[in-house]
Amino acid sequence: MTTPRFSLRSTVLGSPDPRSLASFYRALLDWEVIEDADDWVVLKPGGNRDATGLSFQREERHVPPTWPAGEGDQQMQLHLDIAVDDLAEGESRALALGAMLAQHQPQDDVRVLLDPAGHPFCLFQRS
Repeated sequence: MTTPRFSLRSTVLGSPDPRSLASFYRALLDWEVIEDADDWVVLKPGGNRDATGLSFQREERHVPPTWPAGEGDQQMQLHLDIAVDDLAEGESRALALGAMLAQHQPQDDVRVLLDPAGHPFCLFQRS
């Protein structure tokens, strides 16, 4: 028996409004919409269907995580690390698109933000 080949195709984020959340990340990352339905949207860089991308699915009962989580809080299941050429300008752009700055900032060289659905993501200076 041969070992099957695996490849990551997408990270899926839940949201009560997948089109709205996809629109935020589309503008932030400058990616293209590959699939667009009421309950499911897929973004890929450069419109490349074979690239790893982000998908957004409708979750009617979406509860944004609390970051950092305390006892009994909805915990973050994952977060996205996004490289940017200029951290201050990247933070300003993300905020203008609808992100919120997280209250807790654990590092000076990273900005933790929350997307419009409340998912944490980190911006860091591209090296």
